[in-house]
Amino acid sequence: MARDQIDMTPLQSRDELVAWLEAGVKPKADFRIGTEHEKTPFTLKGHDPVPYEGPRGIGALLEGMKLLLGWEPIMEKGNIIGLYDVTGGGAISLEPGGQFELSGAPLETIHQTASELMAHLAQVREIAAPLGIGFLGLGMTPSWSRAQIPVMPKGRYRIMTQYMPKVGSYGLDMMYRTCTVQANLDFSSEADMVKKLRVSVALQPVATALFANSPFTEGAPNGFVSFRSEIWRDTDNARAGMIPWAFEDGMGFERWVDYALDVPMYFVKRGETYIDVAGSSFRDFFEGRNDHLKGERPTLSDWANHLSTIFPEVRLKRYLEMRGADGVPLGLLPALPAFWAGLLYDDVSLDAAWEIVRHWTAAERQAMRDAVPRLGFKAMIGNRSVLEVARECLVLARAGLQRRARFDHFGRDETHFLDPLDRLADDGRTQAEVMLARFNGEWAGSVAPVYTDYAM
Repeated sequence: MARDQIDMTPLQSRDELVAWLEAGVKPKADFRIGTEHEKTPFTLKGHDPVPYEGPRGIGALLEGMKLLLGWEPIMEKGNIIGLYDVTGGGAISLEPGGQFELSGAPLETIHQTASELMAHLAQVREIAAPLGIGFLGLGMTPSWSRAQIPVMPKGRYRIMTQYMPKVGSYGLDMMYRTCTVQANLDFSSEADMVKKLRVSVALQPVATALFANSPFTEGAPNGFVSFRSEIWRDTDNARAGMIPWAFEDGMGFERWVDYALDVPMYFVKRGETYIDVAGSSFRDFFEGRNDHLKGERPTLSDWANHLSTIFPEVRLKRYLEMRGADGVPLGLLPALPAFWAGLLYDDVSLDAAWEIVRHWTAAERQAMRDAVPRLGFKAMIGNRSVLEVARECLVLARAGLQRRARFDHFGRDETHFLDPLDRLADDGRTQAEVMLARFNGEWAGSVAPVYTDYAM
């Protein structure tokens, strides 16, 4: 989650909301790739959650990172809650249960993404290891109850924690126990945005299967290959899901604005204070009808912050965010931006991907979305398995990356970043199923080995 936006210009018209999104349109030459990933901190001794406070806590880790990187701290009520690179690079933020997130810089190639991820993890380890902290590359905490997990000192999370149980069964699990990796990609026009959005929403369950990596809850198999994805099916359905209306005629920036205006808000930020407005719509706020802020007009900051609290499978901001993947270890992290850049940044592959998905109905897309968390590659879309579709998409992504022809200093293009996904697709088992086989075999029914084998 990126840091809160700060632009206190009062909004006068709906057109300004549309224009804010439209400002994301870029010429192809300026397309970038952003990668965000979350990882769960744990104590190296005991494999316990890491509190915020204390000489070996998350706060101390952030202070150490600040000194190491020279990044600016993000403060709230005297607590350091994140860091950002003033030169326009990345940012580090905290999710509610201490999940440590790198929001990467907008980069030109997957080679740069891989370098950024390796550098970040090396820097984090340098500070974390002496504090006795390790990090886990999984989609969900494998062994802790929700009650064990500490709460980070961020006002927005207090508001969300109170609101979540009112709107779904799993909201607190999503906040405190899950991790994701996300790829952010650009568009060159409104039509390009719509096409990429539709292709990526339709194929998001395929990415979920390729990155399925959360089969354990509280020390035992939970019956899913991606319990993180299952959690999103009952977190807050007013702001999540497969957005079927995005496939209807008339889809564009305006349609997204109308959707977002009616999504319930969580908070409004004024200075360092979060005002709880949970459940009221942005439309009411926009029309001066918010009971907590009588007659007040929202600002551009309020709009940007609100857009960051909408959680469909693909999210539109000034770029598109791919939100379907579980957190994974380092070896798999660059595969997510490689997969989506290969499909979406090459016109031939994008057209071919659209041909795969364009005849799917909303009901078929939803049925696949509902089945993937439990069945992974074995889920069906029409008369095809998700594994079949995944293999076809990997071929298209590889061809797209070949045509992109972005080379590293060894003369390699970006296609090798897809190799781990090809191995999974060739094997026909998700990462989670491989892990479950080890749990039932060499791990002898214990999740303890994940803390070494899936550490970052």
